[in-house]
Amino acid sequence: MQPARNAWIGCINAIAGPAWIFLLAALPQSLAMPQTPFGGDGEPPIRESTARESRERGDGEKEDAKEKEKEKEKEKEKEKEKEPPPPATKARPRPAPPGSSELVDERKRMVETQIAHPWDGRTAVMSEAVLDAMRTVPRHEFTPDDIRKEAYEDSPLPIGQGQTISQPYIVAMMTEHLRLTPESRVLEIGTGSGYQAAVLAHLTPHVYTVEIIGVLAERAKKTLQAQGYKEVECLNADGYDGWKEKGPFDAIIVTCAAGHLPPPLWEQLKPGGRIVIPIGGPSEVQRLVLMTKTPTGKRESRTLTLVRFVPLTRGRGETK
Repeated sequence: MQPARNAWIGCINAIAGPAWIFLLAALPQSLAMPQTPFGGDGEPPIRESTARESRERGDGEKEDAKEKEKEKEKEKEKEKEKEPPPPATKARPRPAPPGSSELVDERKRMVETQIAHPWDGRTAVMSEAVLDAMRTVPRHEFTPDDIRKEAYEDSPLPIGQGQTISQPYIVAMMTEHLRLTPESRVLEIGTGSGYQAAVLAHLTPHVYTVEIIGVLAERAKKTLQAQGYKEVECLNADGYDGWKEKGPFDAIIVTCAAGHLPPPLWEQLKPGGRIVIPIGGPSEVQRLVLMTKTPTGKRESRTLTLVRFVPLTRGRGETK
């Protein structure tokens, strides 16, 4: 049986051989001849589709890089917003108040350790104009006699009628964010002792301040006059209504907390103007908010820090 089997296989090979050769010749070269995985130089063969995919991938990576750049720019802008405002224009020249010759070292220490280089890491006030004003204004002249020795402590102090003179750092920080120039018109709501108004007067002669409590309004006016701040104009009235006759203002500073921004204050602010105001209830921690009016009248707001201020008092204003 074996010879017969071999004979049959030989016949099949003889007949099939030429047919296989014909079929292989008719096939495309890429299918007829198996390719090695690498070319002669050891590199994979490059197909047109691979090159196109590579170009598309490169274009996609470029787009991704552009998007990342845009995101970085946005992040930089956000960081700039968090930074303290640039130093204000140099303080205007004006006579030094009589009380500035006293307790000079105490004021310098106050500015150095509480405001310019705070001991507890709070954001430093950088405006040289503001720092100069804080070194010059005799805070002790605006505090009651019985606590005058505490005038330069790092805390608010009572001045009577349930009101306070703000912490030195807060006075400086709020003033810096107003970005005043000697041409600025600034309105203060809540005269209190008159100390904040005196600081403002070292940056601009156009200072207007409103106090609803008659006793405080009268006392502050006398203190400001005695210390030579005759350019400061005082009004005993409800600060909620602002001071329309003296507006519009480049800046408004509110030294008492309100549940919302009083609409009259916004109306009396110039386009491009700035308001610094504590927002919140009397029995809670408030947000110290910086509001800016854009050239088109749009409101932009951001929180500067958390604070505790006495509440904004409403009424017609008292003269007694």
